[in-house]
Amino acid sequence: MSRPILRGAGLLVAIAILAGAAAGALAYWAGGGSGTATTVLADTRSLSFEPGTPTAQLYPGDDASVAIVAHNPNPYFVEIGSMVLATEGGEPFAADGGHGGCDVSVLSFIPQDNAGTGWRVPPRVGADDGTLTIDMPAAMAMGPEAANACQGATFTVRLQARP
Repeated sequence: MSRPILRGAGLLVAIAILAGAAAGALAYWAGGGSGTATTVLADTRSLSFEPGTPTAQLYPGDDASVAIVAHNPNPYFVEIGSMVLATEGGEPFAADGGHGGCDVSVLSFIPQDNAGTGWRVPPRVGADDGTLTIDMPAAMAMGPEAANACQGATFTVRLQARP
């Protein structure tokens, strides 16, 4: 029996940037965000994603770990090979409407593949979707030149799950 493999799909994840005094901005995962991904099987059902619990704070000139939670409604495991920044179909980063002066080009996402092993999202059992927290160490970075206009901003980060 062949194993279902994830076909590329978009994933939206929100990150909030909060004001710090002269020390600059700091960030943490905030609520909201969604996305879908599908298997290569004829009967495609989607995975869904949500932001996970904050794993670290992000400061200008530093990186931080990221976590998301994958939900699998399928009766079989689904494999994700890597998580990368989505560059097609829109800008990969966006600041909320109240922070138009924030230059999001200071943000970056380092592709993640779980040390080359990817992730296996467990199957649905009974009425409960399978879930897996996907930890991505040092995945987000903010350049040291982050402007004060970014303090207190909420960013949307578009990620793509790949096979």
